[in-house]
Amino acid sequence: MVKAVCVMIGDVEGTCFFEQVDGKGPVHITGEVKGLKPGLHGFHVHEYGDNTNGCMSAGQHFNPTNKDHGAPNVENRHVGDLGNVEAGADGTAKIDITDKVMSLNGEFSIIGRTMVVHTNPDDLGVGGAETSKKDGNAGGRLACGVIGICKA
Repeated sequence: MVKAVCVMIGDVEGTCFFEQVDGKGPVHITGEVKGLKPGLHGFHVHEYGDNTNGCMSAGQHFNPTNKDHGAPNVENRHVGDLGNVEAGADGTAKIDITDKVMSLNGEFSIIGRTMVVHTNPDDLGVGGAETSKKDGNAGGRLACGVIGICKA
């Protein structure tokens, strides 16, 4: 089992845990983000593990295959595209995502990259906005943190 963790800070706060059996197969992501407006919020892994200028220095979505932005369940997507998390009336989004594209090792490893939760819903690349195919038109970055390997 390979495990990682990310503590996100900013206008909201959250913690995510990542697990991958034997460094192969899907990555299971669990955790929560608190302090969100109720509703959907874009949730992505960004290319750099750099938060020196807050979440802005994390770069764009992690996209080593040079694909368009898309939903987590489509073939044409960034490795870092995880779609949306949904905050309830209390402002908390419970995270329980299984992703078959990203990894905790190798070519598509997200270790050392930044997890970001966004202000707006991710339109999954089909919203028709100018930025839909780039970032899902998900808006500002509410919180972020670097994904780090942790004890298995």
